[in-house]
Amino acid sequence: MQRRKMGLLMRNFLVLCCWMILTVKAEEYITYKDPNKPLGRRIKDLMSRMTLEEKIGQMIQIDRTVATSQVMKKYYIGSVLSGGGSVPKKEASPEDWIDMINGFQKGSLSTRLGIPMIYGIDAVHGNNNVYNATIFPHNVALGVTRDPQLIKKIGAATALEARATGIPYVFAPCLAVCRDPRWGRCCESYSEDPKIVRAMSEMVPGLQGDVPSNGRLGVPFVADKQKVAACAKHYVGDGGTVKGINENNTIIDRHGLLSIHMAGYYNSIIRGVSTVMVSYSSWNGLRMHGNKELVTGFLKGTLRFRGFVISDWAGIDKLTYPWHTNYTYSILEGVNAGIDMVMLPYNYTEFIDGLTYLVNNSYVPMTRIDDAVKRILRVKFQMGLFENPLADYSLTKYLGSPDHRELAREAVRRSLVLLKNGANADEPVLPLPKKATSILVAGAHANNMGYQCGGWTITWQGLGGNTTIGTTILSAIENTVDQETKVVYKENPDSEFVKSNNFSYAIVVVGETPYAEGSGDSLNLTIPAPGPNIMTTVCASVKCVVVLVTGRPVVIQQYLTQVDALVAAWLPGTEGQGVADVLFGDYGFTGKLARTWFKTVDQLPMNVGDPHYDPLFPFGYGLTTEPIKAYQ
Repeated sequence: MQRRKMGLLMRNFLVLCCWMILTVKAEEYITYKDPNKPLGRRIKDLMSRMTLEEKIGQMIQIDRTVATSQVMKKYYIGSVLSGGGSVPKKEASPEDWIDMINGFQKGSLSTRLGIPMIYGIDAVHGNNNVYNATIFPHNVALGVTRDPQLIKKIGAATALEARATGIPYVFAPCLAVCRDPRWGRCCESYSEDPKIVRAMSEMVPGLQGDVPSNGRLGVPFVADKQKVAACAKHYVGDGGTVKGINENNTIIDRHGLLSIHMAGYYNSIIRGVSTVMVSYSSWNGLRMHGNKELVTGFLKGTLRFRGFVISDWAGIDKLTYPWHTNYTYSILEGVNAGIDMVMLPYNYTEFIDGLTYLVNNSYVPMTRIDDAVKRILRVKFQMGLFENPLADYSLTKYLGSPDHRELAREAVRRSLVLLKNGANADEPVLPLPKKATSILVAGAHANNMGYQCGGWTITWQGLGGNTTIGTTILSAIENTVDQETKVVYKENPDSEFVKSNNFSYAIVVVGETPYAEGSGDSLNLTIPAPGPNIMTTVCASVKCVVVLVTGRPVVIQQYLTQVDALVAAWLPGTEGQGVADVLFGDYGFTGKLARTWFKTVDQLPMNVGDPHYDPLFPFGYGLTTEPIKAYQ
């Protein structure tokens, strides 16, 4: 009897143990953590578990300078970014970047729900904040190629170089249709022609990967760990502001806005772009950061964009003037307009307090918060961030890789535009002979990597000097000419020096100094001193080729008769060898202007198709040459 009782107790104990084990296992299984479950179910499950505090945290993006693992954990921060020039340390290695980003991520993963943060960076022309990255030509140059497949390859290379530093999210491409070169961001625009900008949106599948044939159009898509989430920017009309003044007012009717400035967004959304960044600018007086009609109504409603909308840097602050004077109002207007993630980038506690108050007092409906968080989670789930939240070191080899530099060199070659080649077609100056007694190279831009790359390189506004690793135009010339040809570099020679040295010919490399938004705005568009004087001095005494390093067309008409040949090299980036490849005939000139080259600034704005169209060089202009494979 005793033995039977013991057996019964033992059996009941075993049943209880089994039940407890099954219960624990059932509790361990969480739907949102299961990558095999449908995306919608994962989002719904996670949303059901989140508090208001956790949801608001997901809507926040802060700069790395105020981020720590403790901040990420305490405030449930959804995203961190590097502002222009915000780096772990000077000349940081890929490993330095990965270590920093993983440190932040571990803070996010230690929260109650373990929602990973997403790290973003500006990749305007390559992974441009990062030392030793391949810096591609700025978009103003790439539009000249009119080759979407080349742009797609550049997107793929940029994605790899971002991932090489542990970064899964880039603020690119810029889809602005620059209608006035006085705008300091015109270098970021592929063209004044919306058709070219729309074609160049092939950058999106380059960065993210191609949406599979059975995939849903318009839904955010990132193919794998070698791709990144992209960001179409700046929505919308940023390239059409009055006098090209940055963050100014774009005055245009709805048809013009949709047919010109919206062009790049149509394709990008179809191709599954993950995020869209709102523009600082206004449309007919209404700030885009507060434009519910265009952000919620048109972008999310009509175009059925399913990713998340992100503000620009402190973008909601600028809904009032002076900025940040009524921050609660700014939060209200920006979030209710449809902004899902707010690039603060510093004042996160003020934002949290303000938005919490607005929700609790029904000024911002909970449905708006849920819409924002669903969109953010959709992107994070889709890109595999929950399964692979931590960056590893397996892709570090791709930063500045030889293949990427060769691709950038090709892009340089194909983006050069030959504007003048001798007095007439029968006496061309280009291509130049590699074999000569001695040649003069002049101008500050010939031997200056920072000038060659322009703004958005290492720092926000760009720098002069040896800012990163690459090949200057001077080095490229020295690499290309015959070994017996003497190359003399004199940045700013006087006329006596030029005359007394009996040079065979001269290459003068001049242009704009680096700039980015704001400081790049120019109402005169003149070449800074001493560039004009160098051109005049050198070209008066010896046959000369002038190479312009600029982010846009500049005033050049008065110098045309003085120079023998004129080349628009734009902002070629780190691979200056591409310039020499074409100057010396290893490859021919093929580029055609994707922007109108004006005579005087008084004509601006002037774009192809305008009734008063009277350019110095029209849209589509560009002389061609044939490659010469051997020299006598």
